[in-house]
Amino acid sequence: MIFPNRFEAGKKLASKLLTTLDLTPNSSLVVLAIPRGGVIIGSQLSSVLKCPLEVIMTKKIGAPGNPELAIGAVGPIGEPVIDETLAARLGADENYLKSKILNLKSELANRFREYRGDKPTLDLKNKVVVITDDGVATGSTMKAAIEIIRQESPQKIIVAVPVIAKDTLKEIENLADEVIYLKAPDLFFAVGQFYQDFKQVTDEEVKELLK
Repeated sequence: MIFPNRFEAGKKLASKLLTTLDLTPNSSLVVLAIPRGGVIIGSQLSSVLKCPLEVIMTKKIGAPGNPELAIGAVGPIGEPVIDETLAARLGADENYLKSKILNLKSELANRFREYRGDKPTLDLKNKVVVITDDGVATGSTMKAAIEIIRQESPQKIIVAVPVIAKDTLKEIENLADEVIYLKAPDLFFAVGQFYQDFKQVTDEEVKELLK
């Protein structure tokens, strides 16, 4: 299955969610989208599900001397998620972690304000939270988002994506309450291979969709 673009993928995913979710009148749904491509998917989901759309952003905490190696992640809400064993083995002491977390939190807060202005973060307690992106490859960003959102005591966390790598699917299923997807291929090289049009989404497009 190749999607023409993110908008069409979002529409198909929204249709599947409608037939899968129990949308009772008391459902308290929120769609959280991972920027930037995920916001296009999220806009379609929130439109069909008639619920708020928000962004969820995470930043990895890089290891000392190897910033590409993640020893944890930070989100705009909740406490950081740290791999304590890996952090200790790589020499990431308390001072190192505090400094990194402070800087990353500030960076995330600035990006959130850029996208959403001064609107306060949504209260996720007892909410049915749908996290979405345009696709999931290794799942590192999605896993961090799930763990950070879980701290906010939502009623349920549903991951909804058009495409997810089959190897990653089990890991995400272990963390989320439910995973809804359209395609989970064995051969997965990059999310873009499943879209005819996979052009980069701009910050301006994200802001417009979040209005």
